[in-house]
Order: sequence, then C-alpha cells, then structure tokens
Amino acid sequence: MHDKKLFGTATVGTKGQIVIPLEARDEMDIQTGDKLYVVGSCKSGFVGLLKEETLEKFIEHMNLEVENLKTIKESRK
Repeated sequence: MHDKKLFGTATVGTKGQIVIPLEARDEMDIQTGDKLYVVGSCKSGFVGLLKEETLEKFIEHMNLEVENLKTIKESRK
C-alpha cells in the first residue's frame, strides 16, 4: 500500500471552508469533530492537514530526540 495518495479535489467556499473527500476521511479515520492543523509552505504553495494526535505524537518524538541529543552532548564533555 502506498503512503502518499491523491484523494481528489476540494473547493474553497465563500467562508473559507473545504470538504475533505470521503475516501480520504475513511482511509485516515477523520471523524466529525476531529481537530486538524493546517500546515503549509507559502514558498511552494503547499497546504496540508495534520490530525491533532499525529501532531502530538510527532512532538513527543521530537522531545525524546532532543533529550537524547542533550544526553549525548553531556556525555562528550
């Protein structure tokens, strides 16, 4: 199974709202009320959505990596 996939299109409405295609919601288990973070790059024109629990896991992972790097740095002194 491929990790990246084009799920279709979404049109921005007058209130700035979009509808996430059903296939994407199903495959990524996006439910009504889920909090999604909007991420992107102005330079490349990229806009994406990140589920809150995914962002939390990423932050936890990065915090662990920072702690590991601190430990390595301290052990070299």
